[in-house]
Amino acid sequence: MLGTGRMGAYRAGWLRAHPEVEEVLVGSVRERTVERALDAGPDAVVISSATPDHPWQIRACAERGLPMLCEKPIAPTPLETREALEAGGDLLQVSFQRRFDPAFAEARRLVAEGELGTLYCVRMCAYDHEPSPEHFIPGSGGIFRDLHVHDFDAARWLTGQEVERVYAVGAVRRWERFARHGDVDTAAVLLTMADGLPVVVTGSRHDPRGYDFRVELLGSEDSVAVGLGERTPLRPLGEAGAPLGSRPWDGFLDRFAAAFDAELRAFLEFAGGGRTSLTPGVEAMHALRVAVACDRSRAEGRPVRIEEVGDDAA
Repeated sequence: MLGTGRMGAYRAGWLRAHPEVEEVLVGSVRERTVERALDAGPDAVVISSATPDHPWQIRACAERGLPMLCEKPIAPTPLETREALEAGGDLLQVSFQRRFDPAFAEARRLVAEGELGTLYCVRMCAYDHEPSPEHFIPGSGGIFRDLHVHDFDAARWLTGQEVERVYAVGAVRRWERFARHGDVDTAAVLLTMADGLPVVVTGSRHDPRGYDFRVELLGSEDSVAVGLGERTPLRPLGEAGAPLGSRPWDGFLDRFAAAFDAELRAFLEFAGGGRTSLTPGVEAMHALRVAVACDRSRAEGRPVRIEEVGDDAA
């Protein structure tokens, strides 16, 4: 385990409890310490360190032929991502855990098998419960690369379409800590998929009622929602039917517990040679290009085509 923060601690605890795992070594991410740990001959590595540390750690693992599960994004920029993929792409599983969530998987099946008919639109919301602490913000990459990169991957995965262009806006509505680092606490994005399908994404670093990550898909034959239920942190008004938010999600580890469990099980199979990676590293590049296009769109106040984002993009 490289990284001892919230994700590192969670994954280390899960791995320690798994009967197929003999030992979990968790430690500092200083380069000398990492080199010593990798030279000790582990079977696989989970990279849960800060994003700027991912590229050199991926290279170090790849040099030793070690399978890796890496948190998203695998690198802050397209160029660094390309270099990481060239070094160890076949050894990588990137953490896009929503692909392992049962409801997300069911929505994808419905789309793929045509049960929703012609998709009219997709709407996603991504609302964190509590805003990030200030020390996290400078290395996060910003709201589009850190928070919404999951939505960008999910949009591609659910619809089977590539993103063609984006239009993104953002603002600091309350939490000035984000402004001090050139980031925003609230964002909205319109993705246009290759077949013309509009996907609307809204996000916030703070939701007073809890953690709220949902997807709605409207088609000509059916309309479905992912993440809508008794734990959705919403207070219905009027005759809205069953009450929501009776015990709201506290955070992503709570909301996606089943998905993280399935993701780690898939990684153990991948690390043991029993299957190929279900979320290969190249998927991180696709989602990152969308995030970079959103940064450019917000900065320049215009729609940006994904083809404008080259490896040299900042």
